[in-house]
Amino acid sequence: MKTRSIVLALALSIGLFTASCNSNDENEGDTIAPIEGKWNIVKVGTNVNGVETLADPPQNVAGCDHDFLTFNVNNSLVSGDYDSTVSKCALTTVSGTYSRPDSKLTTVINGVTTTYDIVNLTLSELKLKNGNAISVYTR
Repeated sequence: MKTRSIVLALALSIGLFTASCNSNDENEGDTIAPIEGKWNIVKVGTNVNGVETLADPPQNVAGCDHDFLTFNVNNSLVSGDYDSTVSKCALTTVSGTYSRPDSKLTTVINGVTTTYDIVNLTLSELKLKNGNAISVYTR
């Protein structure tokens, strides 16, 4: 049983190494990490003249969970916003759609289409850029 686990781990490692070492230009911008799942916003900021400035997002209400985006496998999304204006940590959600051509992410929420550059996408971090604006999300 232990040998089978070691062989399986070795085979997976070789497969991931082979996929990550592909230098074919058509794969530029591709990533192994999936975007599907729930992403909590943890930093926002700007990139001006190559200088990145990030801070805690003002939209995250103290004492509440972080605002979030959830990307589903069927290309639907849910945007969650916690607000304490009416009642403590009230959650409002809005549905939309998304697509991910190459290293871009395009969302459509309430009829508004926004396209972001995917600066970084790992299993635990998603960093998006729209013009000079930057948003950082974690799982």
